[in-house]
Amino acid sequence: MMDYLSVINNPNKNAEERLESLRNWQKTNNNNNLTREKSEVNNHIHTIYSFSPYTPAMAAFQAFNCGLSAAGSVDHDSIAAARELLEACAILGIGGCVGFEVRVSFNNFTDKKINNPDSQGLVYMTVQGIPKPSIDKAADFLKPIREQRLNRTKLMTVSANVILKEAGFNEIDFENDIINQSKYKEGGGITERHLLAAAARKIIDKFGKGKQLIEGIKNKMGITIQPRLVVLLSDPENPHYLFDLLGVLKTEFLPGIFIQPDNNECIPAVDVTSFADSIGAIPAYAYLGDVGESPTGDKKAEKFEDDFIEELFTELSRLNYKAVTYMPPRNTIKQLQNVQKLCRDYSFMEISGVDIINSRQSFNCKEVMKDEFRHLLDTTWALIAHERLAGIDKRFGLFSKGNPLESLELNKRLNAYAVFGKKLNLYSPDESAYEIAQEIQKGRLI
Repeated sequence: MMDYLSVINNPNKNAEERLESLRNWQKTNNNNNLTREKSEVNNHIHTIYSFSPYTPAMAAFQAFNCGLSAAGSVDHDSIAAARELLEACAILGIGGCVGFEVRVSFNNFTDKKINNPDSQGLVYMTVQGIPKPSIDKAADFLKPIREQRLNRTKLMTVSANVILKEAGFNEIDFENDIINQSKYKEGGGITERHLLAAAARKIIDKFGKGKQLIEGIKNKMGITIQPRLVVLLSDPENPHYLFDLLGVLKTEFLPGIFIQPDNNECIPAVDVTSFADSIGAIPAYAYLGDVGESPTGDKKAEKFEDDFIEELFTELSRLNYKAVTYMPPRNTIKQLQNVQKLCRDYSFMEISGVDIINSRQSFNCKEVMKDEFRHLLDTTWALIAHERLAGIDKRFGLFSKGNPLESLELNKRLNAYAVFGKKLNLYSPDESAYEIAQEIQKGRLI
């Protein structure tokens, strides 16, 4: 029997080859018995087009295989995964939605660390629910941002090579070790993780995997590894070895070479929200929240936006944000209840998703099934319906002027769009969206 999964997750195959393998897998494994309304969702999956072990087709497969009923991609500075992700979701019969993630500047908060651990005045945000006819416009919009980040990463590589050379490692060849290991030439983004992965491979090349690597980077680079990671990196058979070592370098190596991005790379937030509005997409602020005892254990204790969150929400409204995206496992119930209240007060849509960016992470998010977060299932179906309907006519976007349901308050509009999303034939969502659009036009709330 052919190993379809090895093709589905092969970054060296083209998108159509991966999708054809997924179609063949589906023909022999037709077991989609999901109850959509009661299944988990994830709207924040990264793929090989930023930094991830998953092709878009494999991301959809992993979501499907974990019992999710919907999956969404938001690559850093890139929309290149979109068409493959949407087609893969349709093959599997799950909901699909697409967007991108960027860093932007907040001119009124230049002295504050908001939701970006590396920088003051710079903010992570997403643009989600991008209608299919607008994908190429999004790619054009992101191209200069990708170029700016590439140039900054190249400068950081020079600094990294100074450290690596002094420690006795081979230097990183930017073209071969970073660009050619990425999907930049196909519209993907370059991130700090690409640079750190290149450095990790140089370290592995010298020491191999196991205890000798741990001792080697301690002696050569002055890096002491936390006990939990010592256990993981002592095992040469660890299938997540590169990602575990990359995590060490992110904490211990990156700060010494990091160059702050400028406003050419992190453009003003209003430029992104205005662009999102122009293509019928939904701009969303990515809530991080103060980290005390991190529920996921992946962040040190640090203060972010909680102390000035009401002031921040006022600014988000002024900047024309339409939504807030957050990750239920990353924060306390108290933090997220406050965010939910503010979203209601400011009429912001709530979008949930768990950042999938390395091979250790689970696609499942049991928290979203709790009573406090179950409404996020419906907002996901509303997002999916928005994306499909706005692709037919921009007026049908959730926040579009002239939407036939514009007079409804947001929660009622979201409820209506959730119904629309659940009525889509997920194996042919574009065709069924036309039928729903006709019903909306006639004033029928299905």
